[in-house]
Amino acid sequence: MPNHAANLLLDFYDRLPTSIAACVDRTEPVRDDTGFSPGFLLPEPDARVERFFSVATARWQPLESYSGHRLNLLDLTCNPATGTTKTFPSLLIVARAVEYIRRYGEAVTIFSPTSANKGVALRDAVLRAIDAGLAEPEQLRTVILAPRSCQAKLRSSRLSTDPALRALNPLLVYGGPEPERVKAIGRAFADKYAGDLRARGENLWFSLELGNYLVADTARAFFEQQAAPAGTAPRLHAHAVSSAFGLLGYHRGRAVLEGSGAVSQDSRPASLLVQHLGTPDMVLNLRNGDFDRANLPAYERHGGLYRQSADPRFPQVTYDPDEVLDPTFYTHRPATSPEMNGLIERFGGDGIVVSLAECVARYPELRELLAGSGCELPADFRQLREWSLVMAMTGVLNAIDRGLADPWDDVVVHGSGCYTAADYLPLEPEAMIEVAGVEDVAAVVCG
Repeated sequence: MPNHAANLLLDFYDRLPTSIAACVDRTEPVRDDTGFSPGFLLPEPDARVERFFSVATARWQPLESYSGHRLNLLDLTCNPATGTTKTFPSLLIVARAVEYIRRYGEAVTIFSPTSANKGVALRDAVLRAIDAGLAEPEQLRTVILAPRSCQAKLRSSRLSTDPALRALNPLLVYGGPEPERVKAIGRAFADKYAGDLRARGENLWFSLELGNYLVADTARAFFEQQAAPAGTAPRLHAHAVSSAFGLLGYHRGRAVLEGSGAVSQDSRPASLLVQHLGTPDMVLNLRNGDFDRANLPAYERHGGLYRQSADPRFPQVTYDPDEVLDPTFYTHRPATSPEMNGLIERFGGDGIVVSLAECVARYPELRELLAGSGCELPADFRQLREWSLVMAMTGVLNAIDRGLADPWDDVVVHGSGCYTAADYLPLEPEAMIEVAGVEDVAAVVCG
């Protein structure tokens, strides 16, 4: 089967209104004491809009089979300015802001906590909109709040090197001991100050809402139907996840296709959640109904490594049972677990947790599998700054070896992120503003 490519947003632009209806309850703008949202109207696709969306590309690439299972890569890393799937929802978020600015003549500031990748993609999308002439820098801004543990993933761009753009688009760094606290700080800041900002004519959009991310990810299902429709062979979709926004969006897209009669619900693929030991919460919840880490298998130290063989869904070997393989995956107790559990119960699937030791052991094999795919791995894994794809591939091969993927002949790996130290320039120190809490954020945004 040949490689297929598509622009996930432009090629399916006419389907996005249906996706929006499938993902959110309220589509009109919100401008009141409860907060701000620009609504879900999108700009007409003229030349400037097409230039803006031009990086929303994806590839469907068949890989070599493994132990009788056909492997396919859904490569979502094609935007070199991000290297992750966060490009797609970020472009739609910014496009919605652009359409609001056009209709109402009011400026919009997009505010988001992030582990790193969402923030990088939002900043890239804002800069793309400005460069395409869709908005002026004073009309469209973004404020990002990220934990210091993910600082190495933050990227330099003209938003950080141009003094005027840097001032308009501050990047805040939280250095506290719990990286995920950026979400609580961000939510508390928006709740306390968005109304005050609105009263003085500034629209602060707290964009970290599930619906804002589901819509773009529905296009994964549309692309699959175009490139390699799920047929009689049972299919499994594998994804390295923190909250599983991408898989949830894919399933909403499948529901849209099924509702239109384009496909049968009987062919809906199963889902494999891949996580790491730092935050295995979705796998724990899927297997046990709660997030209690007491349900992790007991590891014993042998020869400098920790090992267990009681549960095939958890690493059989690890350098550290509490390791953080990649700080991007930092969400504890995700609110998305019940919905994802229901989808797996209905359509099949499982969850598996991988370790750094397992990823390193598999690395030469993964390089061979991905050679020529357009998503090649560097020779030195120490150059990796984003492990999503390696985690997903390792999880798939481990699941196959351990009999967890036996019912599924076809496996689709969502390549949701992969980049190295050579792919970008790190964010300049002078472009980071240290914050410790809500009032520090307010001093920057409201000052």
